[in-house]
Amino acid sequence: MAKEFETSVLKLLIIDDDQQNLGLIQASLAQEGLKILSTSDPEKANAIFQEQRPQIVLVDLKMPKVGGIELLERIVARDPTTEVILMTGHYTAESAVEAIQKGAADYITKPLDFAALQKRIAVSLTEAQRRARALHLDRELVETFQFESIVGRSPLMLDVFATIRRVAPHFRTALVTGATGTGKERVAQALHRLSPAGKNNFAVCNCSALTETLYESELFGYVRGAFTGANQDKAGLFEYAHGGTVFLDEIGDMPLAGQAKLLRVLQNHEVQRVGSPAIKKVDIRVVAATNRDLKAMVADKSFREDLFYRLSMVQIALPRLSQRKEDLPLLERHFVEKFAGQYSKNIHGLTRRAQQVVARYPWPGNIRELENAIGNACMTTEGEVIDVSDLPEYLRAPSFEAATDDNMLSMDELQCRHAVSVVQRCGGNKTQAADVLGISRATLYSLLGRAGNDQK
Repeated sequence: MAKEFETSVLKLLIIDDDQQNLGLIQASLAQEGLKILSTSDPEKANAIFQEQRPQIVLVDLKMPKVGGIELLERIVARDPTTEVILMTGHYTAESAVEAIQKGAADYITKPLDFAALQKRIAVSLTEAQRRARALHLDRELVETFQFESIVGRSPLMLDVFATIRRVAPHFRTALVTGATGTGKERVAQALHRLSPAGKNNFAVCNCSALTETLYESELFGYVRGAFTGANQDKAGLFEYAHGGTVFLDEIGDMPLAGQAKLLRVLQNHEVQRVGSPAIKKVDIRVVAATNRDLKAMVADKSFREDLFYRLSMVQIALPRLSQRKEDLPLLERHFVEKFAGQYSKNIHGLTRRAQQVVARYPWPGNIRELENAIGNACMTTEGEVIDVSDLPEYLRAPSFEAATDDNMLSMDELQCRHAVSVVQRCGGNKTQAADVLGISRATLYSLLGRAGNDQK
């Protein structure tokens, strides 16, 4: 497969209203492995480009109807990785600078030096082959470094994968910690799938989304007539997941009364529906997750110490994306492939400029924020490669750099300030801001509260 791109035919499109010049260029550049396309009609060039997708385009600067600069802009907008070389018999420094600024790879003068042109095209062909091989290798790397739908090759993530493999066959309870958006539910799913319970149900409970009065009925179920509106019996999540796994997300938001009842389930493997004296045995594994410091909560008595130790017999800590930036290229490729398929688009990846923007950003919203940003870019781009202009506006003009003079912020403070900034950019619409950040509204309110902002 690696040699596939070394032997594949590359394409060169020549656009010049001078038929004689077209013939001379074609004759001088003809070689095995290069398909040469040409047209003397600049209005047809756009259709040829869209259909054939050449890696290199030679275009005359001065042509009737449609000029070379206009064609350059169209091509670069469609695919910024295409090498566009402008040719002109009317050289000026101003036109050369304009062409380079608008994305031209080179600017050569007529009459053409065909020996120099051959060398220049050879360089472009080598670069096109390198990009094709890199694209192929990126795809192979994503497959190689994907563990149970989690992508990563950084030492921190490889340690996480190794821990999951070791404990999955044996755990009964596990605690997954990490900031919002780091992939805690993916880890819980991996633990479940690799455990003996992997073929049974995986039930999810978002503790931050439940009111205190709903905990019992949601987790333990109820019988008909137990309370107003209980018109029929209902099994809770623990009964539903009998033989499988329950994932308790945002466990730090569970009230103390709920914590006591959860502890009993973990100790006795028994549940009791609301309104029923009957006790049922359940065989379950429990994975809890939190972005909060449970040890600090134990110290201030807002989280039960006995429950903490029961849950944390196995503890897996997930790193922030800012701590594993070597994984960014893999994650970019992974999400591009995901959303290109979802939106039925032929998108290959990100330009170098876009990759640099992504690499500079601190990603306080972690993997979820990156996924939302790439998904948004895939949805809106009209080309086959995501460029800087396709990225969300807050990435192109990041306000985080101006957050402090020395940029010496803790990650928690940076996360809070960024949440405030996104809310402001969304005109105060917290639902939209939460979507942009890839977090729940409850988490957004928590960040705004820690930043000292009004949550109402």
